[in-house]
Amino acid sequence: MDKDMPIMNGIEATKKLREMGIHSKIAGVSTRSMEREVQEFMEAGLDDYQQKPLTIAKLISILHNIGYNG
Repeated sequence: MDKDMPIMNGIEATKKLREMGIHSKIAGVSTRSMEREVQEFMEAGLDDYQQKPLTIAKLISILHNIGYNG
C-alpha cells in the first residue's frame, strides 16, 4: 500500500479495509520515513512498512515480517 495514492491515501485505505473486517496482511511503502507518518500507518492497521525505493532485500523483509511462508 503506497502512502501517496490519487483518490485515497494509503493510511485512509488501510483504515477502510480494516473497518470492513478485512484481515489480509498489508504492507506500506512511501518515499518518506517521518516517524509520525509511519506511526499513523501502523495505527491504521498496517502489518509492515518499508521506505522506498523498494529493493529485493526490503521485499524479502516485508514477506518475512508479515509471515509469508511461500
